[in-house]
Amino acid sequence: MSKYTRPYLHPQTSLRDIAAHPLWRGIGCLLLVVVPIISFAAARLLVQENSRQGWIRIPAEMRGSLAIPILGPVYAVDLAVTILIIILAFGLLTVVYALLYRLFGPPRYGPLDAPPD
Repeated sequence: MSKYTRPYLHPQTSLRDIAAHPLWRGIGCLLLVVVPIISFAAARLLVQENSRQGWIRIPAEMRGSLAIPILGPVYAVDLAVTILIIILAFGLLTVVYALLYRLFGPPRYGPLDAPPD
């Protein structure tokens, strides 16, 4: 190789054969908006039911409220439970997507791959 033919000077770009359908992008964008809203509502209900039933003791530090302009005063425990539910919901969506992709996705090996022995 000469000093003028370095591969990093002209990186090869690979183009996808099939672009993602705009509908799937829209569903993903909708999920990014809807999942936190549902998680916040579920967190409020869980915290209210926890105060009635006494499942878990909430520390005094978490009982303070924060002023959020759109929502008004929100308890810190509501935000903590909301974040926990968001993580669980997106994790569950990821696992379901992986299972469905494995079942209905393209084959693992293409026509140019050697068959597994």
